Amino acid sequence: MPVTAKICGLSTTATLDAAIAGGASHVGFVFFAPSPRNLTRERAAELAARVPPHVSRVGVFVDPDDALIESALGAGQLDVLQLHKVTPARAAAIRAKTAREVWAAVAVRTRIDLDAAASYTGAADRILYDAKTPPGAALPGGMGVRFDWTLLDGFRHPLPWALSGGLDSANIRQAIAGTGAPLVDVSSGVESAPGIKDPTKIAAFLKAVGTR
Repeated sequence: MPVTAKICGLSTTATLDAAIAGGASHVGFVFFAPSPRNLTRERAAELAARVPPHVSRVGVFVDPDDALIESALGAGQLDVLQLHKVTPARAAAIRAKTAREVWAAVAVRTRIDLDAAASYTGAADRILYDAKTPPGAALPGGMGVRFDWTLLDGFRHPLPWALSGGLDSANIRQAIAGTGAPLVDVSSGVESAPGIKDPTKIAAFLKAVGTR
C-alpha cells in the first residue's frame, strides 16, 4: 500500500495548492486560537472550497466545545475531525453528533503512552501518534518535536493510524521505513517560520514520501 500524507496547518491558497499538486491525501485546517495556524471561519471556507473531492479536509481541534465544531463544519465542509486532548467519551460523542470520521491524537514520549490508543476503540476511526510537547507548552503539536519511533516496534495498533511529530523531508523516509506508517502528517516541517508554510518544502516533503 502506498503511504499517504497530510499537510497540516494550511492558511494560504498557494500552499494549499502546493499540497494538492504534490499528491497530499489530506489537508489540515486548524481551529485553535493560540496556534499561529489558526483560521477564521471565513478563511477556512475559502480554502475548503478549493479542495478537490479526492482530497480529504481535516479540521484540527484542541478540546473543542460544540459551538466551535459546529461553526467549523459550517465553514469548512470538513470530512475529518482531528481531536487533541479529548477523552474517548468526548471523541465518541463528537463522532456520533457530527457523523464525521474522527482522529484521536495520542501524545507519546514513552512506551506506556501508547496504551491510551486502545481506549479510543469504538470512539475514533484513526489514532494520530504525535510527540508529547514539553510541560507548559501552549500548543499540543506543530512544534517540530518528535518522539522515539522505535517505541512503535512490535506495537499492535488497535485502530488505523498515522504518524506525526517532527517530520520533514530529510527524515520522512527513515520514519516510514522504521515504523511502517501508512499515513504521515507534517506541519512545522514544511514551514519557513511558525505558521508560514513553504510551497517548496511542501513539494519536497511529498516527493520524499512518494505520493507521486
